Amino acid sequence: MSLPKDYAERVYAGVLGKIIGVYLGRPFEGWPYEVINARLGEINYYVHDKLDVPLIVTDDDISGTFTFIRALDDYGNTEDLTPAQIGQTWLNYLVEEKTILWWGGMGNSTEHTAYLRLKSGIQAPESGSIAMNSKVVAEQIGAQIFIDGWAMVAPGDPELAADLARRAASVSHDGEAIYGAQVLAAMEAQAFVESDIDKLIDVGMSVIPKDSIIYQMIGEIREWHAGEPDWRKGRERLAATYGYDKYGGNCHMVPNHGLIMHSLLYGDDDFQKSLMIVNTSGWDTDCNSGNLGCLLGIKNGLAGIDAGPDWRSPVADRLFRPTADGGSTITDAGTVSIELTNMGRKLAGEAPMAPKNGAKFHFEFPGSVQGFVSEDSVEAKGVSEIKNVEGHSQTGQRSLAIQYSKIGPGRVSRVATDTFIESREAAEYFEDNMVYAILACPTLYSGQVVETAVSTHSAKATPVTVTPYISAFGPDDELFQIRGDAAKLGPGESQTFSWQIPDTEGAPIAKVGIEVSNDTITSGTVYLDYLTWSGAPNVTLGKIRGHQGKSRLGDMWRRAFVYGMDDESWVKLAKMFRKISKKMGLDDTVDFGFGETFRMVQNVGRGLLIQGARDWTDYRVTAEITPHMVEAGGIGARVQGMKRYYALLLCEGGKVRLVKALDGDTILQEVDYKWKLRAPHQLSIQVVGNRIQGWVNGDLLIDVVDSERPLAGGAAALVTQVGRMATNEIVVSPPE
Repeated sequence: MSLPKDYAERVYAGVLGKIIGVYLGRPFEGWPYEVINARLGEINYYVHDKLDVPLIVTDDDISGTFTFIRALDDYGNTEDLTPAQIGQTWLNYLVEEKTILWWGGMGNSTEHTAYLRLKSGIQAPESGSIAMNSKVVAEQIGAQIFIDGWAMVAPGDPELAADLARRAASVSHDGEAIYGAQVLAAMEAQAFVESDIDKLIDVGMSVIPKDSIIYQMIGEIREWHAGEPDWRKGRERLAATYGYDKYGGNCHMVPNHGLIMHSLLYGDDDFQKSLMIVNTSGWDTDCNSGNLGCLLGIKNGLAGIDAGPDWRSPVADRLFRPTADGGSTITDAGTVSIELTNMGRKLAGEAPMAPKNGAKFHFEFPGSVQGFVSEDSVEAKGVSEIKNVEGHSQTGQRSLAIQYSKIGPGRVSRVATDTFIESREAAEYFEDNMVYAILACPTLYSGQVVETAVSTHSAKATPVTVTPYISAFGPDDELFQIRGDAAKLGPGESQTFSWQIPDTEGAPIAKVGIEVSNDTITSGTVYLDYLTWSGAPNVTLGKIRGHQGKSRLGDMWRRAFVYGMDDESWVKLAKMFRKISKKMGLDDTVDFGFGETFRMVQNVGRGLLIQGARDWTDYRVTAEITPHMVEAGGIGARVQGMKRYYALLLCEGGKVRLVKALDGDTILQEVDYKWKLRAPHQLSIQVVGNRIQGWVNGDLLIDVVDSERPLAGGAAALVTQVGRMATNEIVVSPPE
């Protein structure tokens, strides 16, 4: 498979098309065609403000699409990837009842049904089969909405894309649902090398049986389009022939696939018009709009998206991918595009790309801002405009231009990108008003080293002071800033900053960026070349320790964990105590209940309380745990989800085990040790390269080298198996 020269940029355009389409259709998903037209009219642009809802939201179309494709990377980027391995990826990244899926119950939600099959030991493709789940359940839309990533890793190879789509879809779907997914995957893959819509449809139809309903429907839609120029009349024929009344379930594949084909044909190859038709037409608007937006993004590139209104500025590349790997939740289109591009490059036998030496924020895609926006505080509001421009880079082709206007005393330019949920209000909104909540860990931590390069315009300008900074959630969940060393930059000067993030006293870091200030009123431009960070964290995870002497009534420190547990009653109690404390004017260090920061309760199997990111590689985790009644309990390192991690566990029968969870459990080492229930035990696990060491109460008991499929990086965790254990804090530090 040879890759197109503009492969990475076309992937980026596809990712943008997907998220723009989803954000456009999400506010009125499921509305009838008549209601959309009566209340909103034709959907030519975002309407979230009319309905008083956020634009950037958690949504299964985005999180599922860009999570399940990670199976490819997790299993070695081979074309031999199996449905069973993709099913295992579901079990790893999904947190039951919390992430990605609509958890609507057995026989009601297709994906939830498949998850329950997988959880019970039934592997894919049986987990999604008609024989197991019935025809109606197996033929709903989910197979199609999650499929775009498989096309983007197979550019110009529609047969491979369709085959990967089949394997992925079979985890949860069967029959016509798989055919619809294969058609779109093949079309999107071919769109990298073919621009003619009719030829793309021919390719899509070539990968499915001619006697299928999807094949028949596409043929009829093409005939209707040839004889009827009015898209609304064409939609009436589609609804009359293949509408929701003809197919059972909550959201069937056939009608919605028909709307995508209908809108593609009537859209005149125009991004805005095509999305207008598919969204104005109703049914599953965000799903259909996301798939169509991705296809057109790949086919016509960034120029096709930019030819209409400004779709990109309101989005600013931002997207959420909430999973058990919480450090990947807060992300952006540029980052996801590099991930997909490198999967495709590895499949093609080519080396991965690493713009600007692998910087997290590199701005190498035209127009990309990777989530950077101007701060909305009183002193910074309305000061800055952000634009991706050519040049002003040490190692790349592009940079982020920050144009500031009239900064001076009391007015600064602050531009930053999110490293965590932006506010408690946002987290509560998703929790209370959305089908899909947000689970996330911060991506940046105390002890890590931020590196960023900034330059000024070469024209004559007043010197300005440039300072890297972070914003973190204080004890009251209000953001406060911590700044690094400042540099005074004159015209045409540049500065590379290397800043180790200081101890935030347990406060989760929410944003990272740069501040431009001056003593006198001035306007100008600075260029952000790149921003990245590396190194081991040095942080204590737990309650905020009282930054600047303030009371501890916040909740964001708790939300910085992914709760992969059966029972969260202690969390609910803690929230109730916090509310009581606030009403009484008390510090929440006053204990109304059990007096434990973390009470881990797991009813069945193994549960994890996770915080950290995949870029944590070599580090040590230490926690003093008290096992109250438990089969096994301890701490984890390099946690990559619910089913991929190392765990140092106190186990029944007086055993200490180092367990590697990866497609099942492997006991890497086991020793005898007389530990006690209801007594505190200090556990430490250290990972350096392939060597894993474990200590209990200061004694080195575990020392092994994992040479077979070692886990390279991941978060820290508390791990509980059937029962209850407790601790007050988790310390993550550089290795000793």
